[in-house]
Amino acid sequence: MKAIDQLIEKIKETNNPTVMGLDPRYEMLPTCVTSKYEQNLEGAAKAIIEYNKALIDATYDIIPAIKPQIAFYEMFGIPGMEAFKETCNYAKQKGMIVIADSKRGDIGSTAAGYSNAFLGKTPIGKNEEAIYNVDFITVNPYMGTDCVKPFIEDCKKYNKGIFVLVKTSNPSSGELQDLKLENQKEVYTQVAELVEKWGEELQGENGYSSIAAVVGATYPEQLEQIRKVAPHTYFLIPGYGAQGGKASDIALGFDKNQLGGIVNASRSLMCAYKADRWKDNFSEEDYAKATRAEALRMRDELNQAING
Repeated sequence: MKAIDQLIEKIKETNNPTVMGLDPRYEMLPTCVTSKYEQNLEGAAKAIIEYNKALIDATYDIIPAIKPQIAFYEMFGIPGMEAFKETCNYAKQKGMIVIADSKRGDIGSTAAGYSNAFLGKTPIGKNEEAIYNVDFITVNPYMGTDCVKPFIEDCKKYNKGIFVLVKTSNPSSGELQDLKLENQKEVYTQVAELVEKWGEELQGENGYSSIAAVVGATYPEQLEQIRKVAPHTYFLIPGYGAQGGKASDIALGFDKNQLGGIVNASRSLMCAYKADRWKDNFSEEDYAKATRAEALRMRDELNQAING
């Protein structure tokens, strides 16, 4: 089964097109967790691991995937990267799909090194070893095909997937991505067409490819347009919740079978215990229960919009 079909099966199993972003800023963590550990890199990493595992335990049966943003682990040095790896492994043990939000992209040999670390295996003499061994990673394609090809090759070899940046959710994305080319296509449209082409050999039984795309919820018109030019490309859709993306807008990226995308939420899930919606229902110590409640609310809101 192709990587994208494994993701789709988990979405169907949980009836939930949601991926939980695990972006652990230290100041976001509840004091009931951080107070257990020293205020140094090792202590922060331990707090992050405890927090992430609690959120995974609370949601693995209702959320199909997690998406740890690697920057929030790299900033804590080696202990942080150990926390990243432990988080990924723990989620996989619980049956969740893991999407590493690493946005890697560089010239061929460097891209191959990145791909070895996340998707493939690192050669060591006559041996080779899997390092992070996630299911998908995000990839920056703006250096062209040769910077993406090593990832695609590992997707074929190891049955993994990538989400390629096409139209991102940040406010200034249009400075480059919306520019018109000589053929009058926007840059993001050209990239979407490339992603569709790159993914032809990795289409699965559901009609989508393991070479997928990142398309932000904050630009619904572009989301709808990209769905038309890339009908076999699955979407990772950031921008829901804290960034302002609405469920009704997100629905434009889905097909008639209610497939086509998985919607990321980070702060709104991780910090649900702080939200006005839940703060009267859950104490700080109940942070994981608040995350579960918000995940169920989000699931129902998305499904209502997608199902029309």
